[in-house]
Amino acid sequence: MNRMTHATTGPSESLAAALGRVPSGLYVLTARNGDDETGMLASWVQQCSFDPPQVSVAVNNQRYVLDWLKDGATFVLNVVPEGGKALVAHFGKGFSSGEPAFEGLEVTRERGIPPVLLAAHAYLVCHVANRITVGDHTLVIGRVTAGAVLHDSKPTVHVRKNGLKY
Repeated sequence: MNRMTHATTGPSESLAAALGRVPSGLYVLTARNGDDETGMLASWVQQCSFDPPQVSVAVNNQRYVLDWLKDGATFVLNVVPEGGKALVAHFGKGFSSGEPAFEGLEVTRERGIPPVLLAAHAYLVCHVANRITVGDHTLVIGRVTAGAVLHDSKPTVHVRKNGLKY
C-alpha cells in the first residue's frame, strides 16, 4: 500500500501530524527592555553558525517581546532540562507586558543581561544580529557571546501531535 496516496486522514491532518514529528528542544527566552523584563517559552531554536557562533529563534509576530529584540539587543536562551515541567507550565501561559514573569523562580541577574534561570540545564547569552520575517513568525538570529551548562542533566526533547498549531 502506498501511504502517500492511501492515507487514512485528510491531507491537512496528515501534514499536521508529519510536521509535528519534527523534534525540537524547549527553551525559555528571557529579554529586557529598560526596567521591564520577561520570559517566553520557545521551541523553534537551532544553532545556525559555528563562526561566529549563532542561533536562530522563531518568535510569533504577535508577541510584544519581538519589539524588544531589535539589532544589538541582548537575550538569554535558557535550555529547559528533561523533566522541567514546572518551567514549561510557568512560561507556557505567557505574560503580558509589565507582568512579573520571574516571581517564585531562582534567577541570577548581571548588569545588562536578562535573567538566567538557575533551574535551566544550560544558558546562552545572545545579541540580536539579524531578523528575518518568515510567515507568522520572525527568525531572530542571535550571536552567542557567553553560556554555560548549569546542571548535569539532559535537555528536553519536544515532539508535537500537530505541527500546524501550538
